[in-house]
Amino acid sequence: MGKITGFLEFQRLSEVSEPPHLRKKHYKEFVAHLTDDEAKVQGARCMDCGIPFCQNGCPVNNIIPDWNDLVFKQNWKQALDTLHSTNNFPEFTGRICPAPCEAACTLNINNDAVGIKSIEHAIIDKGWENDWVVPQPPKHKTGKKIAIVGSGPAGMAAAQQLARVGHSVVLFEKNDRIGGLMQYGIPDFKMEKSHIERRVKQMEAEGVEFRTGTYIGDAPPPGFINNFSKTSIAPKKLLEDFDAVIVSGGAETPRDLPIPGRDLKGVHFAMEFLPLQNKVNAGDKLKDQILATGKNVLVIGGGDTGSDCVGTSNRHGAKQVVQIEVMPQPPESENKLLTWPYWPLKMRTSSSHEEGVDRDWAITTKEFKSGEGKEKGQVKSVLAAKVEWKKDEKTGAMKMVEVVGSEFEIPADLVLFAMGFTGPVTVGLVDELGLEKDQRGNVKATTEGPNSYKTSNPKVFAAGDMRRGQSLVVWAIREGRQCARAVDEYLMGESVLPR
Repeated sequence: MGKITGFLEFQRLSEVSEPPHLRKKHYKEFVAHLTDDEAKVQGARCMDCGIPFCQNGCPVNNIIPDWNDLVFKQNWKQALDTLHSTNNFPEFTGRICPAPCEAACTLNINNDAVGIKSIEHAIIDKGWENDWVVPQPPKHKTGKKIAIVGSGPAGMAAAQQLARVGHSVVLFEKNDRIGGLMQYGIPDFKMEKSHIERRVKQMEAEGVEFRTGTYIGDAPPPGFINNFSKTSIAPKKLLEDFDAVIVSGGAETPRDLPIPGRDLKGVHFAMEFLPLQNKVNAGDKLKDQILATGKNVLVIGGGDTGSDCVGTSNRHGAKQVVQIEVMPQPPESENKLLTWPYWPLKMRTSSSHEEGVDRDWAITTKEFKSGEGKEKGQVKSVLAAKVEWKKDEKTGAMKMVEVVGSEFEIPADLVLFAMGFTGPVTVGLVDELGLEKDQRGNVKATTEGPNSYKTSNPKVFAAGDMRRGQSLVVWAIREGRQCARAVDEYLMGESVLPR
């Protein structure tokens, strides 16, 4: 390492954020990347630890010690090349990845982890600022045609990898813009969409063809969330026109809460709420945007999507925002000797939480209650209760038990479900191709052996959340890259693409 004793001399430095009272007034990013000197100091904290657990903690196996050392030496161009060798889109992960690499950092055992994510953020931003990120078109074309369905990070990564080795790639997206949940799920204040647009231009120069507004299937199912398609293509047509097909449509079936009052006005899935604000930010005119302005907002679910609902509601000007979670409140900090180098369960406070929210844990939702008179049919409050989690004596599993006499009401004019996703939407593409599903309802495909990422149809491959279930952007990028190699091997007999 560049400075052997750096981890003893320097402390972790967080990126500078705009104060909450100011950033709530806009939808722009509010986190500034490290300066060159700050990044150099953080790079110096990387230890000569022998076994870089951070690399295994990172799903794309970023070569973290190398680019930490290169940043310490201020060799930014080589640092960028090293970063890009494993990660197609570090500007995405440098902003919205929860950084499992930092949880696995050796220094994290008894100190604050190296600021790996902040260094990654600084490297890629400097790359764009200096025009180092350029198209890498293939020298030769293979004559093979590949269709990719779904333009989230898995589909984008697979498309870029396959185009760079000379295949003709067409990326289909049902929505009117590329990016999947990064485009219509992640709020702009966490990641502005200009980052996606820059990559789309780069990929177009590399030969990728994008077809937006195109639904693959006979017709979208009724009530299909986030569908802005204008045309449709039969899935079997893709099998006829292309040499291979990758399905990377994500896990878009939201978990529902079928309790009394579910059909009241004002009760919505988070993914009915968040995409509309992103469309408005992009300049679209909407007639019926779901707004939190002046309302008592209840967010059900304590994860990242719930946090995004909190931040967006605050920017709308909500009267009050409450977030509840059915699981118990996690500890303030983990027992590192027990959990390291794995991802720990601990209390996490996001930037959106800092902007204003009342949070509560071990809460179950029992009923959505309607207003009276003119407000009849509109949700006005939620009946909730405290729960305890106890071990079942027979099975040993933890089960939820309602605390007797703990019922209470929460005022709510707008209720947002942010309880995760149960799997991919199978009506249409998956069902019409007859693809086999696993026990959780995902498209079945292994990641090992000669048939890696291949579905029950030998011409169709699956990657990302559609294959593994709801997960992280960085896992999607990994799956897209590995699936691209599997497709290349299937078409050409061998591949130079990295796994």
